[in-house]
Amino acid sequence: MSSKKAWAWIPTLYFTEGLPYFVVNVISVIFYKRMGIDNASIALYTSWLYLPWVIKPFWSPVVDMFSTRRTWIIATQLTMGACLASIAFLIPVSGFFQWTLCLFWLMAFCSATHDIAADGFYMLGLSEEQQSFFTGIRSIFYRLATLFGQGVLIIFAGYLEELTENKILAWSMTFAIVCGIVSLLGLYHCKVLPHPAKDTPRNIDKKNGAISNFVEIIVSYFKKPGICTALLFMLLFRFPEAQLVKMINPFLLDSTEAGGLALTTQQIGITYGTIGVIGLIIGGIAGGICISRNGLKYWLWPMVTAISLPNIIYVYLSFIQPDDLFIINTCIFVEQLGYGFGFTAYMLYLIYFAQGKYPTAHYAISTAFMALGMMLPGMISGYIQEAVGYGNFFIWVMICCIATVAVSTRLNIDPGFGKKSDKI
Repeated sequence: MSSKKAWAWIPTLYFTEGLPYFVVNVISVIFYKRMGIDNASIALYTSWLYLPWVIKPFWSPVVDMFSTRRTWIIATQLTMGACLASIAFLIPVSGFFQWTLCLFWLMAFCSATHDIAADGFYMLGLSEEQQSFFTGIRSIFYRLATLFGQGVLIIFAGYLEELTENKILAWSMTFAIVCGIVSLLGLYHCKVLPHPAKDTPRNIDKKNGAISNFVEIIVSYFKKPGICTALLFMLLFRFPEAQLVKMINPFLLDSTEAGGLALTTQQIGITYGTIGVIGLIIGGIAGGICISRNGLKYWLWPMVTAISLPNIIYVYLSFIQPDDLFIINTCIFVEQLGYGFGFTAYMLYLIYFAQGKYPTAHYAISTAFMALGMMLPGMISGYIQEAVGYGNFFIWVMICCIATVAVSTRLNIDPGFGKKSDKI
């Protein structure tokens, strides 16, 4: 395939990969908060939406064995469009919480399946040289989906809330617009996605062999040296962040009487969805540059500090409750900058641990534990916050940073890993 033709589908494919993820895991939290759902229920039920990404590595062989990656991509995109249309329709209905949760879960399952198919299609549809060239491009458009999902859409929803003075109508219109975008992208990809010769389903007659190979991959993963330390790191490194992320938007939206900062939906889109995401992206880029120069081991502790210490910003915000948007924006930017920088160490360690006979499959399994590490603590975060209040909850998050530090002390990393000269 020519690179010119690849430009026609790679940017839109990875924008479409990112958008549903943030609709499910970020926009749903803000939506439910604006609809009056309590924090405990929001944290518990939206944390369950991580489950499809937890089981993704175990579902991926099914995508390989049945139909083509191209078919899976288009089918999941159109199904996600249908889910969004249904959510928009059901918001005014009694019992909307239960109905929309089911649809968000179906959408999450489709999104995780789409991830598998899109990444596989990327490797089948491009030469190795093209894959290397477009790696940065696809990352950029995934990040643009982050900005669009957490920033533009939230700002738009807030604008509609003020314009219509009807939250139900505003959010119905917002999800209807997202439905239109995802559905149009699905139809677009029906036309522009190529038909790689290698994009064929795995022979069903070899199913037993595939299952046997899959079992071997799983067993070999759990036999890797240092597996216990690695699993503890994957599950606990983001233990504070997993709880914090579920309560940030409710905290920013709640009234000052309830301990929050009383921001509007539009202000959330600007503060957390735009300024925060820009900080996250800058932090991630800086982290990658630093590790490429000195290696992961050299930067591990600065990154552990960067992902932990800035959480104290929320302790300050919860007790001072400033109404100056410049102060709030600056605090959110600094915290997200630190998180983006520190999270680089986590992702590089997953790559480091996946080295060996099955690096791709073992990396996928590690990402499942990464999702599990976000899902389980997030489920209880709302109950903790409601029991102790925002200020004490954020103090608790700081205490939980001990877990991040503790698991990091156990790592044994090759000093040369991650340097630019290394082949990761």
